[in-house]
Amino acid sequence: MTGGAGHLADRLRALLGPERLLDGNLARNLYAHDGSIVTGDCGMVALPETTEEVATCMAMAHAAGVEVTPRGSGTGLAGGAVPLEGGLVISLARMREMGEVDTANACVWVQPGVLNLDVSMAVEHLGLHYAPDPSSQAACSIGGNVGTNAGGPHCLAYGVTVQHVLGLELVRPDGQVVVLGGEAPDPPGFDLRGVVVGAEGTVGVVTRVLLRLTPLPPDVRTMLLDFMTVAEASATVQAIIAEGIIPAALEMMDRNMALAVEEFVHAGLPTDAAALLLVEVDGTRAEVDTATGIVEAVAHRHGVRTVRVARDEEERALLWKARKTAFGAVARVRPSYYLHDCVVPRTRLVEIMEAIGEITARERVICLNVFHAGDGNLHPIIALDRSDPDETERAMRAGDQIVRACIALGGTLSGEHGIGVEKREYMPLVFDSGDLEAQACVRRAFDPDGRMNPGKVLPTGTRCGEVGLADTQVPEGTWI
Repeated sequence: MTGGAGHLADRLRALLGPERLLDGNLARNLYAHDGSIVTGDCGMVALPETTEEVATCMAMAHAAGVEVTPRGSGTGLAGGAVPLEGGLVISLARMREMGEVDTANACVWVQPGVLNLDVSMAVEHLGLHYAPDPSSQAACSIGGNVGTNAGGPHCLAYGVTVQHVLGLELVRPDGQVVVLGGEAPDPPGFDLRGVVVGAEGTVGVVTRVLLRLTPLPPDVRTMLLDFMTVAEASATVQAIIAEGIIPAALEMMDRNMALAVEEFVHAGLPTDAAALLLVEVDGTRAEVDTATGIVEAVAHRHGVRTVRVARDEEERALLWKARKTAFGAVARVRPSYYLHDCVVPRTRLVEIMEAIGEITARERVICLNVFHAGDGNLHPIIALDRSDPDETERAMRAGDQIVRACIALGGTLSGEHGIGVEKREYMPLVFDSGDLEAQACVRRAFDPDGRMNPGKVLPTGTRCGEVGLADTQVPEGTWI
């Protein structure tokens, strides 16, 4: 540990106590990882519990010139919370307080360590819920959701995190505390709240979040449709929305994933089908009846084999358990996995699924697909054993080709996982040099010293005021 960092550790230990300033080998190794395949280098970890402690930690790090990486629950899938070159990790995991619910305005202030699912559980008795629901919602934190602008199955109808954050409290790199946004329908000034959501910790540390709460729908119906071809399932997705129905959720799962999930959950999934659609509609009873009828009619026109409608809440919960435990079920196939979360237009689903099949077959890797079909947000999961260098290399090549295929079909790099480390060098594929420079300038306005979560989101070497990135290319087969 360098002199400046060592002095900072002593000051932080005096502030937080030895139990909340971690710099042993075990802690440094644990915090050098998140849910991705990226491995970093952690110098020390602070565990503050209040905004005041975060502000003091930030001011101390600023004075010492030490880099800072904010961290939530560590469930991120793009390396966004992985410190790359030592420095200080500020974990918000102990900041789990919820304020009093403002029922009149349907909102609540929460600390960033509050878990996503806990918000909905805490307000359910009021007839409310927090709509964004990542598959990891039982483990991921609100702060992490804000950092990556997380979505989830129900973002098709309800929107992603930025649509549900009314305001936030931010500790700037120098330790200054500011509040952005608020309860007012249209707060004055620039929408800096919208800049911070999705910034992946590159502009400061979020210490409180004002969440918009959504009324629970009066009626919900969940359906499982199975098809003998992926093309029929993909065509059904497009046709449902073309009929004017925007389901609360519209998810797709292929045969490989259905097999892994069924062995794990035992939900009665038809494992001989090529593709499954999980469709959920909500609203009044009349709206749900109408939407259900339209979905069934559309599905039959496009070759559905069976339509299973959940009989009760227990069966509905079982079907959603099958969907939300999909990533964990991959462990039944291989001990690890590699994935991206690129997005393609719904009209290109058939083409991208065919491309993914060709790529993974060519690279001889196992791919399990489960994704938000309604908005084209893909999650191709390449199962692998990372102790096998050849299989790992082939998996990385396949992931690279899948990203490029998505971009070639008019897609983009991320729907909800963020850019982090894994996708930063692909940024020039979708942004020109002017776009990248503008993003760098916004970042520098918040963090002029470049100490906040360095090495994330923007390609290596991108700086405000520098141009000449238009020819930047990611070499074929590159993986992080």
